[in-house]
Amino acid sequence: MSFKSIIQDMRDELGSISRKGLEVKLGYGLRSTSRRTVHDALGPPLVDALSQSCWANMPPELLRDVLMRIEEAESWWPQRKDVVACAGVCRSWRDMMKEIVKTPEVSGKLTFPISLKQPGPRDFPLQCFIRRNRSTQTYHLFLGLNEDDGKFLLAARKCRRPTCTDYLISLNADDMSRTSARYVGKLRSNFLGTKFTIYDAQPPHAGAMISRSHSTRGGGSEQISPKVLAGNYPVAHIAYELNVSGSRGPRRMHCVMDSIPASAIKPGGVAPTQIEFLHASLDSFASVPFFRSKSSRIECLSGSFSGMNEEKLVLKNKNPRWHVQLQCWCLNFRGRVTVASVKNFQLVASDEIGSAGQEQEKVILQFGKVGKDLFTMDYSYPISAFQAFAICLSSFDTKIACE
Repeated sequence: MSFKSIIQDMRDELGSISRKGLEVKLGYGLRSTSRRTVHDALGPPLVDALSQSCWANMPPELLRDVLMRIEEAESWWPQRKDVVACAGVCRSWRDMMKEIVKTPEVSGKLTFPISLKQPGPRDFPLQCFIRRNRSTQTYHLFLGLNEDDGKFLLAARKCRRPTCTDYLISLNADDMSRTSARYVGKLRSNFLGTKFTIYDAQPPHAGAMISRSHSTRGGGSEQISPKVLAGNYPVAHIAYELNVSGSRGPRRMHCVMDSIPASAIKPGGVAPTQIEFLHASLDSFASVPFFRSKSSRIECLSGSFSGMNEEKLVLKNKNPRWHVQLQCWCLNFRGRVTVASVKNFQLVASDEIGSAGQEQEKVILQFGKVGKDLFTMDYSYPISAFQAFAICLSSFDTKIACE
């Protein structure tokens, strides 16, 4: 049997598995529709037949060669679902495929859900778009240039509260509740819509500790088990400058990335990278409450970056230029934005990080309008898709004192 025939047989069998086995067992994933995302399997192999198949006992050298060729050949969605299907065959296949598939920072590809929590590519931006649904107050993030061939990544739902607004972010477009196993974090604003905090549902670093204030029962701090998905961990703070009636020009914003050191954008710098989701059952959420921002604070005391010992990365919007002929403020979005809007922005590193006070010209995140409810989002290293999506959501929120 030729190597090409082996690959074809594997794809046929994996295709059958993804359609009949994993979709039924998991209840999600392995479908390339616009409203679904491919998720990691939770735990040991779920289909007994897979562990007994001939593919599960392949020699490691041959298996690695086969999986590497599949990974190289299937570079884009929906074909890349074959890579995820290979990771679902059995534990040995899963472990080897996780070694082969590189992070977005290196490969420029989004494969597994954890890729959404990892820094984007260094050399080019990943181009995405956001679809807004006004009637349901939901937002959907897709990978790609248009909705026809876009790959669903994340969804968010706006929840208004008396003193603030929350945007709950999930891997599942049909379940965006905070108790869902697919919940990954949220964005919270103040009453005026001028200050926002991005919360991650799991610790951004190893050894993160949660410290309760005196207003919560059982004061003091406690170590969070690495096996538990617990609480809200602030990873970024966004602030919009007060600008009543727009007298000071376009919006001005600053983003303090609590989980990314300023040295990450310097030559040889490294940004913290999450390796895997800390899975937990739905029952475990009840034992570890989601503390409100007013009654708790979270400190990262160890891991690859500690905000207490190293300067944090600060992003600011790139200043637009006044176009005399058009009589409006303009930015060069390189054709990715076609509709003028107060929501449009580009984020670069703050002047304080640059040498000799020079502004960093590399655009890390850009967001802009292309249709009535359609927006583009392009992001790159050192922020992740999750962080970029949350920052863009802050631009949708009503700002009483900023415009």
